[in-house]
Amino acid sequence: MRALLCCALLVACGGSGGGDDDTTPDGPNADPDGAVIPEGFTKLIGRTWSLPAPTGGTPDVYRCARITVPEDMYITNIVAQAPTGTHHTVLTFAGSNDTAGPDGDQDNCGVNTIGRVMLYASGIGTEPLDFPLDVAVKVMAGQQLHLNLHLFNATDNPLSSETAILVKAATTPPPMLAEMVFAGAFIFNIPAGQTLEKKGGCTATAPWNIFAVWPHQHQLGTHHKFTVTRDGAENVLHDDAYDFREQNYYLKTPEIAVLPGDKLETTCTWNNTTGSAVRWGESSNQEMCFTGLYRYPAQNEGVAKCTDTNGAGF
Repeated sequence: MRALLCCALLVACGGSGGGDDDTTPDGPNADPDGAVIPEGFTKLIGRTWSLPAPTGGTPDVYRCARITVPEDMYITNIVAQAPTGTHHTVLTFAGSNDTAGPDGDQDNCGVNTIGRVMLYASGIGTEPLDFPLDVAVKVMAGQQLHLNLHLFNATDNPLSSETAILVKAATTPPPMLAEMVFAGAFIFNIPAGQTLEKKGGCTATAPWNIFAVWPHQHQLGTHHKFTVTRDGAENVLHDDAYDFREQNYYLKTPEIAVLPGDKLETTCTWNNTTGSAVRWGESSNQEMCFTGLYRYPAQNEGVAKCTDTNGAGF
């Protein structure tokens, strides 16, 4: 498998299609002139960018940045500063797929330039993410982080701004360390002009707690469901219509306890209104079927282990 969520891995991925990319963020993520950093947050990573006025079509543009973290940090809150023109952000640990290298900005990156271990992803309409008390994601001193930005100018004018990931973080470890993983499917084929429902997931082999879920499909997605089943009793964590333009994290309070033997299952539904079959892929005109899960304690498993491929090839 190649880069998982071009968010997230991933992520509200974009490619050559564009589709309904004419929607830009609003609410807490929107600030075309450079947001004032909220109280208590600091900028973890970000970069400035410029997009010309569209002529002859609106191209998808990718821009990247790297930083090396100088000291251990424990991230407890995350928000994307995503002004108009930002389609999605994907923050990963560097070290694979051309994500490692000198710190600084990179303009020669693409949709596939994403690390194999996720830290965070945001799409259109993503709200701030707050971790439970005493839970954090650890980033060690000397680790390099890689930010991939998908930029798309749906206006009639040039755009320039800065997109960044803002965090609250502590320097001392909390009782619990968290991680982001995915449950879902890689193997599907949506026939032209038809609907399809696909399930994917795994059986838990260790106890952990889910505190946030992030449904992720692309533009043909119509419905998303995620369940945890124990002894035949289904616990529905998410079951709703899917909208590519509203890619939120759904916090679970209290957290959902998962025990060994529990079955985790993502169910995706698509309506293929195109004239060609559609398979898994990073582009907006391909599809994905993942539920992003923030969980603790961290298991240090592959980010895509809970899928119909058991993480093979990723």
